[in-house]
Amino acid sequence: MIAADTSSLSAFFQGDEDTDTRLVQIALNARDIVLPPVVVTEMLSDPSAQEDMMQTVARFQLLPILDGYWIRAGNSRRLLRQKGFKAKVADALIAQSCIDHDVALIARDDDFRHFAKHCGLKLA
Repeated sequence: MIAADTSSLSAFFQGDEDTDTRLVQIALNARDIVLPPVVVTEMLSDPSAQEDMMQTVARFQLLPILDGYWIRAGNSRRLLRQKGFKAKVADALIAQSCIDHDVALIARDDDFRHFAKHCGLKLA
């Protein structure tokens, strides 16, 4: 299993060809892709979202939220902010979903590197 962040998934649906979008394609072909719930929310709330993309995203398997998730996500975000790093709430929630399930994340957003270095996130 491998997860995808909103930025990589959006780029994939827009037809961008880059390392992250190729990883998304490989995971889709293998039927090995899962999404943190926040990614689904972000994708479906895009005002320019196309109907076929929305239907496809709605069919992806979601990573379940485990007990204590919100506390762990808050603690990870606080840790990064204490170290002076940018840590958006959505990124903390996405990272924590992947950390909880030991699933690597496909992401083009460089902010996730801090979650990888300090919180245990695996990046694809």
